Amino acid sequence: MKKNDIILAIICGLAVAWIASDFLVKYSWIFFIILPILSIAGLLLCDIFGKKFLFIRQAGKFVLAGSFADVIDIKVFQILFLLLPFSLLVKSISFVIATAIKYWANKHWAFEKPESGQVVQFFLVTLIGLAIDVVSFYYLSRINIGILMKLWVELTIIAAAIITSIWNFLGYKFLVFKK
Repeated sequence: MKKNDIILAIICGLAVAWIASDFLVKYSWIFFIILPILSIAGLLLCDIFGKKFLFIRQAGKFVLAGSFADVIDIKVFQILFLLLPFSLLVKSISFVIATAIKYWANKHWAFEKPESGQVVQFFLVTLIGLAIDVVSFYYLSRINIGILMKLWVELTIIAAAIITSIWNFLGYKFLVFKK
C-alpha cells in the first residue's frame, strides 16, 4: 500500500468521523480515532485481496472516496438548506459538488486512469446517479418513522448515497474507467 493511500484513507476516515459525531455527540471523540484506523485497515485488506482481484482494490478506494464526497454532500446540503430551504434543489446542488470530488478521486485514485476522455461518460453515468439519488432521497424522506426530522433527513441522504453508489461503482468500473 502506498503512502498516498494511507494519507487519503486517514482523511476519509476523519471526514466520516465528522458526520458520525453529529449522531453521537457525547462519545464523538472516539470516531476520530477508530474510523481513520478502520479506513486504513479496510484499504489494506482490499489491497491484499486486490492483488488477485483488481476490482476489490478499486472498490475499497471507491468506497473511501465516495464516503468522503458524501460527507461533503451532507455538509453542503446542511449549509445551503439554511439559506435556501428547497430540499430538492439544494440536494441537487450538493450532489453535483460531491460528484466533482468523486470524479477526481475515482479517476486518479480508485481506477487510476489519469488520461483524459472519460468526462462525458462519467457525467452521463453520474446524471443517472443524480436521478437515482434525488428520487431515493425524495421517497425516503417522505417516510416518517417517528424520529427527529433533522436526523431522518441526514439518514435519508446517507441511504440515497448508498443506493446511488452501487449504480455509480458499476457504471464507472464497466463503462467509464474500464481497463
